[in-house]
Amino acid sequence: MDKILAIVGPTGIGKSACSIELAKALDAQIISGDSMQVYRQMNIGTAKITPSEMQGIKHYLVGIQDYRDPYNVCIFQKKSKEAIDQIQKQGKLPIFCGGTGLYLKAALYDYTFEEEQKDEEYLRLLETKTNEELFQLLQNADPQAAEKIHPHNRKRLIRALEIAHGGITKTQREKEQEHKPLYDVYFLGLTMDRQKLHQRIDQRVDKMFEEGLVQEVTSLFADPKTWEYTSFQGIGYKEFKPYFEQKATLEEVKLAIQKHSRQYAKRQMTWFKHQMPVHWFEKDDPKLWESVREWYYG
Repeated sequence: MDKILAIVGPTGIGKSACSIELAKALDAQIISGDSMQVYRQMNIGTAKITPSEMQGIKHYLVGIQDYRDPYNVCIFQKKSKEAIDQIQKQGKLPIFCGGTGLYLKAALYDYTFEEEQKDEEYLRLLETKTNEELFQLLQNADPQAAEKIHPHNRKRLIRALEIAHGGITKTQREKEQEHKPLYDVYFLGLTMDRQKLHQRIDQRVDKMFEEGLVQEVTSLFADPKTWEYTSFQGIGYKEFKPYFEQKATLEEVKLAIQKHSRQYAKRQMTWFKHQMPVHWFEKDDPKLWESVREWYYG
């Protein structure tokens, strides 16, 4: 099987810098596994890697999408597989770097996302239902999916009902996939003391504000029509909504971004620990390099 290195871990821990060092050592190219760095105009709030930070290493899926256009795991899966092919054709090692777990799983495992024709009439019908009614419908249509979805998670309830309405339930679809890696993937996870990580995250948000985050967000999202964009839903952007509505100060916005970033880091660690066979290292641990070399050179 073809080898792929995936560098994972919580936001703000230093995955990008680590990926550059490993790419230089292993003659590799990097694919971003981040759901927000794809947007062209969004640089500060996404902590997007800069051209100088890339140090001449070719990167894929960074700044390829207009912020007004929707982006999702389906699009990412297609584009990431194209990137893998391009890198392998050059005889180089693909390195994924990012913390969006579902995106990485879609790229590296046997996940299939079928193109579906939306039944707009059925969706309009679902929108008229209460959460309780939606949950009852799902219990009837796909009881196993209902066990995994919170009765008040309206978005997921509607999505599961939409899938079941298409003739195959979410549960059936998942059973047909083995959820095995398609490559010889080495999942390298970066970890550190939680308090230190929280300090790094808070400092990074402070730096974003110093670098002009307020101006960036204002130029892109001051118009309420933009608040529905997929790109606005990311941490570092959505927190500005109450500021635009004159219901929060910039200091309150900053504190909210820091808090949500810390919470997201915790969710990322939990997700990776349960979903992938990650080899965890402190980012400055010399054993990290030894383990990657041993896997790569065998």
